[in-house]
Amino acid sequence: MVIIAAFLFSPPWSISGKANLVGYAICHQMASHSYHPGGRQLPMCARCTGIYLGILLSLIVLWATRGRASSLPPGRVLAVLVIFIALMAIDGLNSYLPFLLGLPRLYQPRNIFRLVTGTLNGLALGVIIHPLFNLTLWKEADPEKAIRNLRELSFLLPPAALLVWAVQSQLGFLFYPLAILSVLGVLTILTVLNTMILLILTHREQRAASWGNAFWPMMIGLAAALLEIEAIVLVRVALSWRWGLSP
Repeated sequence: MVIIAAFLFSPPWSISGKANLVGYAICHQMASHSYHPGGRQLPMCARCTGIYLGILLSLIVLWATRGRASSLPPGRVLAVLVIFIALMAIDGLNSYLPFLLGLPRLYQPRNIFRLVTGTLNGLALGVIIHPLFNLTLWKEADPEKAIRNLRELSFLLPPAALLVWAVQSQLGFLFYPLAILSVLGVLTILTVLNTMILLILTHREQRAASWGNAFWPMMIGLAAALLEIEAIVLVRVALSWRWGLSP
């Protein structure tokens, strides 16, 4: 709780400043690769914004509708999720073909491509992580599949499309909602992963009977996430100064 309070009540003081700090830890934050609602740059690039909005969306929907489901989706759904992940990998590789292999790009990179493929990747990661987290956390996890068929998976696409539209529109009043939600996506996935690691390392997996039992492990997971973010920021600043780059 001290670590969490220290993050909340220390510089930068503004919401946008906190969001940019989190973004600085995990994203290059290149202006040309980012969206600017109302003329203000979002804390993460188009691809990272899509990834973490997608993760947050899928986890919220699955926790609300599938609860403690602890089994991975069936093969056909997993195949589509792999395609979602591969699409982002292909789009990312396409951006760097001239630099990595000296080859021409397959197509001209655009922020909308980065955003869409990032969002699909985030949806896939959330669908995969949700049942694994439930299996690790709950004493009585539901053996049901997190996503039972392609029809259920398709229900995630309309709200994902709405998020893509919201980012692409670059409407000024959406800056804070999008910045906050994308950063919440970062903190959520780091907290979930850290909590899983904590429970496994301490041999306390599959013990929680309620969210009350899960409170402290997840608070430790959140505190670890904030320490990780701060550590990466410090390392990035130090390396930037060492190499004569702007931090």
